[in-house]
Amino acid sequence: MRELTDRFLDKVAPGPLGCWDWTAHVKPNGYGQFKISGRPQYAHRVAYELTRGRIPHGLVIDHLCRRRHCVNPDHLEPVTTRTNIRRGISPAARRARQTHCARGHRFNRANTYVAPNGTRHCRPCAALRARARARARRQGVSCAAS
Repeated sequence: MRELTDRFLDKVAPGPLGCWDWTAHVKPNGYGQFKISGRPQYAHRVAYELTRGRIPHGLVIDHLCRRRHCVNPDHLEPVTTRTNIRRGISPAARRARQTHCARGHRFNRANTYVAPNGTRHCRPCAALRARARARARRQGVSCAAS
């Protein structure tokens, strides 16, 4: 085990924000890679398991520093995939954190429809769009912006 730890630490350098930057192979997705018994492993997962123990079943490792090639165990936390995505900066993560629609209506049980694919829709805004379509139909105008 000591030999494995030494071999691992040889591939780590100090980085910004207290990060431990992985200096060996980094995959195109930004994650470091480390081989154990000839099998490639994600370096951040190895770092976590060397210092904290096994990663609980069903959990993934979240980089609290948001830097994929960081292997500092203090920057790594086992979380659900859902939590990991919600903490991120992707468009899906930003939408999941939204508390109000674009017109300012609060997302809550009463005024939010959740589609089968998980997207949320504001009922008051849908009603406004429906009224605008009906008004346009009555006036014989095409309402392409619905």
